[in-house]
Amino acid sequence: MTSRTSAPSALPLSHAELIRYSRHLVLPAFGVEGQERLKAGRVLIVGAGGLGSPAALYLAAAGVGTLGLVDWDVVDRSNLQRQVLHGTEMVGRAKLDSARARIADLNPHVHLETISARLTSANALEILTGWDVVLDGSDNFPTRYLVNDACVLLDVPNVYGAVLRFVGQASVFDARRGPCYRCLFREPPPPELVPSCAEGGVLGVLPGIIGSLQALEAIKLVTGVGTSLVGRLLLFDGLQLHFREITLSKDPDCVVCGPHPSVTRLIDYEAFCGIGEGGRGMRDSGEITPGELSAERGRTTDLVVLDVREPFEWEIAHLAGARHIPLGQLPARLSELEGHADIVVYCHHGTRSARAVEFLRAAGYSKVRNLTGGIDAWATQVDAETPRY
Repeated sequence: MTSRTSAPSALPLSHAELIRYSRHLVLPAFGVEGQERLKAGRVLIVGAGGLGSPAALYLAAAGVGTLGLVDWDVVDRSNLQRQVLHGTEMVGRAKLDSARARIADLNPHVHLETISARLTSANALEILTGWDVVLDGSDNFPTRYLVNDACVLLDVPNVYGAVLRFVGQASVFDARRGPCYRCLFREPPPPELVPSCAEGGVLGVLPGIIGSLQALEAIKLVTGVGTSLVGRLLLFDGLQLHFREITLSKDPDCVVCGPHPSVTRLIDYEAFCGIGEGGRGMRDSGEITPGELSAERGRTTDLVVLDVREPFEWEIAHLAGARHIPLGQLPARLSELEGHADIVVYCHHGTRSARAVEFLRAAGYSKVRNLTGGIDAWATQVDAETPRY
């Protein structure tokens, strides 16, 4: 069910609003014009959970004129450790009811539109139409791909965020000016390799950090102030308190935003992500034999072969043209690997490379495979192509 009324007109700020937003009005390059653009802006948040909670609170407090929330769930006691939009008294009630009460109290000048529905391929285009910015606060891969594809089809910027355990990431995907989510993650990782927050846990403050960054990006997009995260992926490590950035490029072969897209309508995203009846058996095992790798290298020029052994092992022997990142250095050197690259990882016998594949897939690299038996098997089966053996 959709709850919508007429959005407020783009009118000059009232006296009450001038007082409320006074700290914004004195900001250089923002001022009254930026606040009036914010008042006229329309931002839709998908999900009123861990990421959507801080994003909704700060967007409402900032004065976004029309704020939309899509959610179908109820408040659970386990949500309260991180979903700050909700309180103990709202346990068992719809998250949208909780959000409506909290946002009305926080800023009565904000017009809230609530859409009580699970976002699906059948309703996404209708729900996402008419918004200036879509902020993705979802916590699963099917919804992320759905939001991305719908935003590409509708030419709407998608403010992305994700969290797990102690790490998070954020970006802005806008196919008109840069890459989309599929340019970075062409295919989803196998569902059995990526735990949900319920399975893997998440530090409660982490969604607050990433969700606030998403709110910041939405404000910048609506007002035109600053430089957005289009073409950049921001990675945050909460344990080390470390931010780093990866430059993203548009995938010329992207099936959604490329020059010759094959995805021109919304698909079954649970099947695409290998979830449910429709997705069983769709994902490969993530293994590649030496013979198969040899054949692929002969016909694929952009295949990335990654050696994760130690430097002394690399010096003894390695595959020609391979890249070398020891397993222990992989988390700090992810920026050296393109997010949409087709990667084959190898080590001595295949054990360390299997761990590297699991790590890369958890980090969002979807096209990653392990060389069965490692370089030892390669030397035995493809001897003529192995250097220094």
